[in-house]
Amino acid sequence: MRIRPAENLLYLTLRLCKALDRRQADAADLLPDKVKNILLVSSTALGDALLSTPAFRSIRQAYPAARISLLLNAAYRELFAGHPDIDEIIPYPGGWRRFFRLAWALRQRHFDLACILHGNEPQATPLAYLSGARFIFKLPNTSRFRFLLTNREPVLTWDDFGHGIEQRLKTAGLAGGAATDFRMTLPVKAAARHEVAAILQAHGIEDGSPLLGLQPGASTTSRRWAPAHFVELARQLLAAHPELRIVVSGSAEERTLCREIAAAIGGERAWASAGEVPLRLLPALLQRCFTFVTGDTGPMHLAVAVETPVVALFAVSDARRSGPAGDLDRHIVIQKARTCDPCLSKRCPYPLPICMENITVDEVRAAVERQLSACAGARHGD
Repeated sequence: MRIRPAENLLYLTLRLCKALDRRQADAADLLPDKVKNILLVSSTALGDALLSTPAFRSIRQAYPAARISLLLNAAYRELFAGHPDIDEIIPYPGGWRRFFRLAWALRQRHFDLACILHGNEPQATPLAYLSGARFIFKLPNTSRFRFLLTNREPVLTWDDFGHGIEQRLKTAGLAGGAATDFRMTLPVKAAARHEVAAILQAHGIEDGSPLLGLQPGASTTSRRWAPAHFVELARQLLAAHPELRIVVSGSAEERTLCREIAAAIGGERAWASAGEVPLRLLPALLQRCFTFVTGDTGPMHLAVAVETPVVALFAVSDARRSGPAGDLDRHIVIQKARTCDPCLSKRCPYPLPICMENITVDEVRAAVERQLSACAGARHGD
């Protein structure tokens, strides 16, 4: 049995604090016109934060005069800066690092209400409570710290929700959030577009060239399509479309993988942007692509948020839960069944997951061809 001294001590301390807390925190006591400061928590991965953006909008529409602060993974602070529904971004360092310093900083902001849209436990709920927020909402509400929540009952699990955006909007709704759609949002600044255009031009990619984005990396190997398949896909498309250009995107840590794929594609029409284009410019780069071929990744959600059509490859993941959820006529999802029972998911032992091998180059090429035709039709006003 795993011993968690920090968590256990915090649990006992907060049990005592909650027992001594005389504030009325039932949902019926929430008066929207008295809410001046709101804390939103979406402190995990990039895709998770993007899936939270419809809930940002829901809260903003319900509380237009309130100051809304977002506790966000520190790595994405620059990316979300200037989001229209957020007044302040508070960087989250993760885990127990600077936990109490962060709790103290949150408390100085005098929050009335906290919404945990997606945050790792055991830190997320205690941080919301230590912020001083009187009302705290979170779904699913299965954590051992659920006694701190306003919505302690009924107990709901992940299986009680469909798509991840639905879960976040349900949480916002408990806090009085307004009804809204599943559209994700992330504004792209004009300056970023100009910077990306200059980078592309330096690599011989002119403004009028159709640009295809490929994302071979993923947070886990179980979500990756084989590099050889990306290479073959690109070679076939380049042979059929002389005007086509390709960018192989990824994080700085995926630089070697992306460069190897670009080199294997061959010629000067494929370029690996990994390690060269920083995260703050990725939205503008993806917006420049006519489509983006990717597994279940943060960049997939980023492409959807900036309204770039995607060809999304799913096997271990379920697209009904984490795939594109809005403008479905613009996106193509290729979903295959899991091949292992039980599926080990993030602990997949295969360097090339066999379920992703069920996605063929031919069907991905057909999907890209459809997107290319739609792009050409839009350019000609068809």
